[in-house]
Amino acid sequence: MPAFTFEKISPPEPRGPNPPVEPKPRGVIFQVLDRLADARTRRKLKQNDVAVSRDPAAPE
Repeated sequence: MPAFTFEKISPPEPRGPNPPVEPKPRGVIFQVLDRLADARTRRKLKQNDVAVSRDPAAPE
């Protein structure tokens, strides 16, 4: 005779569609890294005599 038995557990019923997930705001560390990368890119392109603008509506 077995010492234990397994109980059959039915899967949970679906609750409906999941609500849309809003992206979390980026942390301070990521913001600092973005600024550093942007500054480095601007310096690099300035050395190559290329104008840089992140705003697509800004005139070049």
